[in-house]
Amino acid sequence: MTDRYMGSGNVAEGPYGPTGPIPAHLPDRLAITLWDFSWYTRAGAGDVYADLDAACADAASLGYNAIRICAAPLLLFGDLGLDDLARDLEIEGLGPAASGGYYGQRTRWYDTPGGYALDLYAHLEALFAAARRHGLVLILSSWEYQQSPAFAASPRWFDAIDAVPFEARYRLLAEAWDRMLAWVDAHGFRDLVALVEIHNEVEFSILPPLTDEAATEVARLGERHPDLLVTASYGKPPHLAMHRLPAGLGAAQCHVYSYGVLDALQSRIDIRSEGTEGFPNAELRALLRPDAPTLEEYGRPAEWKLRSTVVTDQMIYGYDWVDPDAWDAWLDAEYPRYAEVMHREIESRVIAIAEWARWQGVPALIGEGWVGYTPLHGGFEESETGRELAEHGIRTALGRGVWGVVLCSNAAPHHPMWQLREWQQRVNALVRGM
Repeated sequence: MTDRYMGSGNVAEGPYGPTGPIPAHLPDRLAITLWDFSWYTRAGAGDVYADLDAACADAASLGYNAIRICAAPLLLFGDLGLDDLARDLEIEGLGPAASGGYYGQRTRWYDTPGGYALDLYAHLEALFAAARRHGLVLILSSWEYQQSPAFAASPRWFDAIDAVPFEARYRLLAEAWDRMLAWVDAHGFRDLVALVEIHNEVEFSILPPLTDEAATEVARLGERHPDLLVTASYGKPPHLAMHRLPAGLGAAQCHVYSYGVLDALQSRIDIRSEGTEGFPNAELRALLRPDAPTLEEYGRPAEWKLRSTVVTDQMIYGYDWVDPDAWDAWLDAEYPRYAEVMHREIESRVIAIAEWARWQGVPALIGEGWVGYTPLHGGFEESETGRELAEHGIRTALGRGVWGVVLCSNAAPHHPMWQLREWQQRVNALVRGM
């Protein structure tokens, strides 16, 4: 051993306890499956969420104990004159495509054929009841200023929330949550609420920045419901400057995506932009299915649907018509160049979130992750490579005292990854310490 002075090493490292206290009636650890808005946009006859009791039973059999959803508080309880729409909500998806089929047919989360209507109040009550029967709790959020209204046949939902002045939208959300929680109380479901998020991915939604003034709405909502954890969800928190997050968040519910090689491919084929001259470029055309129509032949969804979602027409065309085998082959070939940085990025982001939560004395959750947005039938994240990245993030999170994690954003009944049943059971047992 050298005698040279190498530093005192006086910053203690682990073992790490929980990042912050949680209500006593909730599980010590949350194994989360992300049902987002799909629990009502994929609920037609014979679809995966038509029978919520069966869906909850299946999730529980795989070891999940928490479901994260868009609870549509603005539609249901926003006091916007939409009660009749909520009681007979016609789901259309992104609509029929000009060249046949429907827009989003091979795009994750947007593969919604529609063609049915449902009473969303009754559907929500059925979900709570099924969750209770199968030992599940719910993380309640809203995707309404990000994409949920785009799946409706009528623009009324989007038009109503879009008419609200920009600076008043957090107050609208907070007041809607108050009314929704009163409904939850009236139905005896309050103990099933694990977390209330004023909105999903606030920085990637049609919302003002969550600065101090806006953050007061989150804090006030938490003060009115001190028995509940109330927060806002961040899609990409400022990992190198977490002190910029506002005070008053009741939990650190942040998402950890390490795009790495996926980002390199997306940049190469310019798939996430809109209005690009000459789209699709040569690189994307080389990856398309042989039967792909031209962009002009395929057309685009109704203008109001595109305004009500953060997904662009270029993304919809690209993901609907890319050859998933060619997509995966490119990622597999290029991944070794990105492997180390993707592992480090996942680890460093998880640690930053956990330590900010510990500093604030609140629980931390990773509500989405780990690689990123892929075509519906792209298998990179479901592959051994993608699962290893996911497990790396999960083990890092558990080691740092994070309260809840998703196995993967794609591990849900409406994604092909749901069929990896043994993997989900094994990793959920790890999450829950079983």
